[in-house]
Amino acid sequence: MSDRRGLAVPDLSLVVLVGVTGSGKSTFARRHFLPTQVVSSDVCRGLVADDENDQSATPDAFALLHYIAGKRLAAGRLTVVDATNVQPEARRRLVSLAREHDVLPVAIVLDTPENVCVRRNAGRPDRAGLPGHVIPRQRRELRRSLGRLEREGFRKVHVLRGEAEIEAAEIVLERRYNDLRHLTGPFDIIGDIHGCRSELETLLTTLGYVLERDVRGRPAGAHHPGGRTAVFVGDLVDRGPDSPGVLRLVMGMVAAGSALCVPGNHENKLGRHLKGRKVQLTHGLKETVEQLAEEDAGDPDFRRRVQEFIDGLVSHYVLDGGALVVCHAGLPEKYHGRTSGRVRSHALYGDTTGETDEFGLPVRYPWAEEYRGRAAVVYGHTPTPAASWLNNTICLDTGCVFGGRLTALRWPERELVDVPAERVWYEPARPLRVTAPGGTDGRPLDLTDVAGRRVVETRHMGRIAVKEENAAAALEVMSRFAIDPRLLAYLPPTMAPCPTARAGTTGGAAGDGYLEHPAEAFAAYRADGVRQVVCEEKHMGSRAVALVCRDARVVRERFGIAGAGSGGEEVTGALHTRTGRPFFDDPAITERVLARVREAVTRAGLWEELDTDWLLLDAELMPWSLKAAGLLRTQYAAVGAAAGAVFPEALAALEAAAARGVEGVAGPGELLGRQRERSADAAAFTAAYRRYCWPVEDLDGVRLAPFQLLAARGRNLATVPHDEQLAWLDRMVAHDTGGLLHRTGRCYVDTEDEASVAAGVRWWLELTEAGGEGMVVKPVQGFLRGADGRLVQPGIKCRGREYLRIVYGPEYTRPENLARLRERHLGHKRSLALREYALGLEALDRLAGGEPLWRVHEAVFAVLALESEPVDPRL
Repeated sequence: MSDRRGLAVPDLSLVVLVGVTGSGKSTFARRHFLPTQVVSSDVCRGLVADDENDQSATPDAFALLHYIAGKRLAAGRLTVVDATNVQPEARRRLVSLAREHDVLPVAIVLDTPENVCVRRNAGRPDRAGLPGHVIPRQRRELRRSLGRLEREGFRKVHVLRGEAEIEAAEIVLERRYNDLRHLTGPFDIIGDIHGCRSELETLLTTLGYVLERDVRGRPAGAHHPGGRTAVFVGDLVDRGPDSPGVLRLVMGMVAAGSALCVPGNHENKLGRHLKGRKVQLTHGLKETVEQLAEEDAGDPDFRRRVQEFIDGLVSHYVLDGGALVVCHAGLPEKYHGRTSGRVRSHALYGDTTGETDEFGLPVRYPWAEEYRGRAAVVYGHTPTPAASWLNNTICLDTGCVFGGRLTALRWPERELVDVPAERVWYEPARPLRVTAPGGTDGRPLDLTDVAGRRVVETRHMGRIAVKEENAAAALEVMSRFAIDPRLLAYLPPTMAPCPTARAGTTGGAAGDGYLEHPAEAFAAYRADGVRQVVCEEKHMGSRAVALVCRDARVVRERFGIAGAGSGGEEVTGALHTRTGRPFFDDPAITERVLARVREAVTRAGLWEELDTDWLLLDAELMPWSLKAAGLLRTQYAAVGAAAGAVFPEALAALEAAAARGVEGVAGPGELLGRQRERSADAAAFTAAYRRYCWPVEDLDGVRLAPFQLLAARGRNLATVPHDEQLAWLDRMVAHDTGGLLHRTGRCYVDTEDEASVAAGVRWWLELTEAGGEGMVVKPVQGFLRGADGRLVQPGIKCRGREYLRIVYGPEYTRPENLARLRERHLGHKRSLALREYALGLEALDRLAGGEPLWRVHEAVFAVLALESEPVDPRL
């Protein structure tokens, strides 16, 4: 084993085997690599010509080889090319392919003796016709290639001479220097320091680090008692008062393992100066050089250590399982974890448009505005007054050396911590600018974010598919009618109805006249292992989602909405329907509703208790006629009016006929009795919908019944137990002085206690017999999984007997109609409710986590898209 020779190969690279025909390349590839990792020219020749030795197919075979290799490299997979590759042109194309995909090309040369190659080919029937001059010619080309492979661009070259060396070789896969996915933190990522040592020490102390000093009192390192790791985004030096002090502190932390550091463009320039290369002493480098000269007297070895430190810095790091990327100037997703000069250049300098601004500085290409990657990219380089998230990227350079602040990001908490600069150390060439207009996003949504068939990855239900036709329907609604997408953070899911009540299953005859009955809902939850449920009054109104911000500043800074609304009023939130449309056509009315809710939240002390400056609420806005006037006129009132016009005259005629003794009119079950029943059903239908309609004048008569707090700053509240939720909301209602907010009645039930179940049924009967719509039964715990690990329905609606008359028609309670309606199929509706619920939770998690707008909207849009799935609308 001591004779084994290890061949270092980066775990993401293009490995090019080089050797003459018969040198053993295919055998070597089979021994050391997975079959899927090897792309063979012979196999490709066979794929295109059904004959691996058909030389006329060589051009097509290599076109296929390059295509397959390119696809693998684009996917980030180690790829091995098994071909002779003895000609420079063949290798040149492969080196170009590696550069195109920003991976390292590696050459493994099998320098097998010519006689061995000849013998091997002679022993292969498929190579019997190989001309005698081929192997010597390839051998000459190989010998000429050995000295030029590194100049051709191969980053590593391994030459194996003779059969013994080839046999003794072992492939040793090396983790890329930038691949630190195994490090999960927690991290404290610190922005551009630029020689501001004192501010750095203050920030580290604020973050909880313990500073360490050498015998002369100079900063020599720092560590965190809680095991946190600092990560520096570069630009440690230049412009500030003590670049050597910053270097000494950071170098000490990196050496001790308590910090990581990536290079900035200023370190890169300093490194070239320290190597004696000619660079201009501008942009603060002159000050750093002078400060280093002062260090020489007390520590003559310091310059050398600085140079070695800079030389060892890696362009960027991929951390925390791939969820975090740290670099200096930002990095598009296609470069994450890649290794090339292009990647390093972008990480150090970013990308520019080729233009200059009015201050003579380059205009940088806004890569972050187009970023759609899953990994959070944390960087610096471009000074900005305040750090803010933009498409899951954040710039931490807040201009400390220019008199701004020194900023750190706690990860995974996503919490920003900063300290002010002690003074303006260096005048900036241009004023600090905000790179995005506030909030979590600086760019409108892109059509590609939502169009076509999509699969949304959710935390609670895995992958949820959205069909292309459903997405098209949702896009029509969203693009034409929805509110500003920056304020559209949530759409309510549909709700599953309770299992159908069967005759005799709800307490004897009780089930005979019901289509839905609470006993069935309690039984369903009991079967899922849910014991404690809360029955909440179901308000017959229109579903409304309210985003309430403490003031207009929050809307600007958190949601990126600047300026006044179309009516000149300040925008302080949103109030929208379950399809994302504005609830009121007049924005001024919306603002007045939000003002009343905001006042109640303030009086109840919820801003402070929940540590937030915005709240997202789920509610019902009443009366039903406020939003459903058109539906009432065209669908419900028309039925009532027709019945009112027809039945009195028809009954009068039938009663007159009965009085004359006309046969078949007045007997048991005959025509007059049936029409009287129909008239009574029609009157009950009219009375049912009229309960939920009343006139309003401006906001007088309008009621808002909040039943759940969905989210607050940094927190998804939808999973909070419902008893806590209702306690918060009761306080809001109690502190409402304008009569807008309406309390949601409730009843708690133990599904395993017969007396408690009976009390819940009585409460529902009293509620519905008094004209109420019904109730929603929910697990008190709020968010549950069953014994099988699947999500439990978050709520089951149980609608009243008379309310269902509106849904199913005036005569639905007749036995023959109930028997037919009881055969309704609920499986699809229940599945839809759970999928939309999981998407809603995902949207709230992303919103609370400060993720970019497109990520939040991806889940929100999917809820609306699923609403177009075919399902019985009466359910």
